[in-house]
Amino acid sequence: MLRHVVMFGWKPEVPAERIREIEDALRSLPAKIPQIAAFEWGTDVSVQGLSRGFTHCFVISFASEADRDAYQVHPEHQAFLALSRPNVAQLLTFDYFATA
Repeated sequence: MLRHVVMFGWKPEVPAERIREIEDALRSLPAKIPQIAAFEWGTDVSVQGLSRGFTHCFVISFASEADRDAYQVHPEHQAFLALSRPNVAQLLTFDYFATA
């Protein structure tokens, strides 16, 4: 499986309601984009204090690079990007193939 990890840090002025709207929009993508094989997300609960301003982490899994690439250009993903980008202070993405 190919894992696509996305971490968000929000601009300080973004209200909680907008962040929930963005969370909901991203959580809705698995039902709309068939290439998504698995999806999970959460918010930072670490006691180490090393999150560097990132508060939300989403892990989206794909069966192949081709599926990930199709996701990237899918209209629903593009709509999510248009919704989220104006609110993002920092963003980190990291893709890897899961190994045991």
